[in-house]
Amino acid sequence: MRPRLRLFTGDDEVSTLPNPAVSVRLGEIVYALSDAVQSNRSWVNDFENDEIQIPADLYDVLSSYMHLRPGA
Repeated sequence: MRPRLRLFTGDDEVSTLPNPAVSVRLGEIVYALSDAVQSNRSWVNDFENDEIQIPADLYDVLSSYMHLRPGA
């Protein structure tokens, strides 16, 4: 995932345009997300109501995983 830095000088007008979508591979962000959740980072909560798009097969796998009973 490429970092995007933007210098704010205060002279720019605030844009009301939505943020553009960015395509990334799951492997690029999964470690950062899992670490942030395990570390209880507050910024994760800022995005918990945001909708994301994932492939249907990944949704099926995640849905099945969430319904599995924990091993004995």
